[in-house]
Amino acid sequence: MEITGYELFEVPPRWLFLKLETDTGLVGWGEPIVEGRAQTVRTAVEEILTSYLLGKDPHNIEDHWQAMYRGCFYRGGPVLMSAIAGIDQALWDIKGKHFDIPVYELLGGRTRDRIRVYQWIGGDRVSEIGTEAKQLLEAGYTALKMDASNQLRHLEPPRAITDIVDRVRHVRSVVGDEMDVVVDFRGRISKSLAKRVITALEPFDTLFVEEPVLPENLEYIPELAGRTDVPLATGERLYSRWDFKPLFKRGGIDVIQPDVSHAGGISELVRLAAMAETHDIAVAPNCPLGPIALAASLQVSTYIPNLLIQDHGFDIYPAPKSAADHYLHDASVFEFTDGYLSPLDGPGLGVNIDESAVRNRSRQDLDWSNPIWRHEDGSIAEW
Repeated sequence: MEITGYELFEVPPRWLFLKLETDTGLVGWGEPIVEGRAQTVRTAVEEILTSYLLGKDPHNIEDHWQAMYRGCFYRGGPVLMSAIAGIDQALWDIKGKHFDIPVYELLGGRTRDRIRVYQWIGGDRVSEIGTEAKQLLEAGYTALKMDASNQLRHLEPPRAITDIVDRVRHVRSVVGDEMDVVVDFRGRISKSLAKRVITALEPFDTLFVEEPVLPENLEYIPELAGRTDVPLATGERLYSRWDFKPLFKRGGIDVIQPDVSHAGGISELVRLAAMAETHDIAVAPNCPLGPIALAASLQVSTYIPNLLIQDHGFDIYPAPKSAADHYLHDASVFEFTDGYLSPLDGPGLGVNIDESAVRNRSRQDLDWSNPIWRHEDGSIAEW
């Protein structure tokens, strides 16, 4: 079998889909994207495909991964690893379709019969997050994720911490003890302020705190961990096992959150889970993206033994038409029951892409980028 061609489709709301073609007619799909940098990642994917992968046998996934990563003097980072991730997903999709089995069977089979999931509810206004939390509870979710805050300065007066506590207290009062609550700091909170905020959140029994500090400041994780019994998580902005290695070495982390579309794809996510297992660390894959990325992440989550919970970014529970419905022939493959998704048992990634719909929606003018936030004095704030 040979890879003979490819196409890339930028589609709403902010996703990039890759179609890999072979001389047998089998097609593989991947989702290589850095949110807000779609054109940059698109160029990186095209460079890799045209300079290396076209004409190659898609079955040799590990060899291709090594060549894509190590074949360039400059390596790693969000753009290159996201490009590799989407290509890797498409290669696994082709291989699974060739053998007519889901990717998780190629990896080694199931370690679970269902995958616990959670969804993000925002965190800006108490009234809105309370309503959204109640909706998730009524839909059957057993966990949710909320933001701790908007922009914060390096140090803030007590009122800022009280505001965060009030948000979390309100959500906890709405869902009671029936749901786990994850509080995402999003790297918006400095290490100095994080000490105070994490301590203030201890009474609410959060499942974990996500990104308690920026990924540039991970050396402070052990210090924070030593001050609290709240589990700490990070990793959505780390892109390879080499980025995670010092995190594991220092200790203090309880959960890692690599993203299958940013951290080198299915191949690297499996390796990261194995590394985490040796350090008694759980995995909660990050995935605020589209249906291809979620399908790829679910294949890994079905296989790895140390899964804690799976993130997802679009509605999957019984509700009005979701974003996935626009791109799949049958979005009901994301079968949601009582807070869990069923493994995707179809061949490859387990989703059937509606290519005509993808083509139609890719004709829209898209230019998504995250907002630039500023503090009251005009200086740049973390988004």
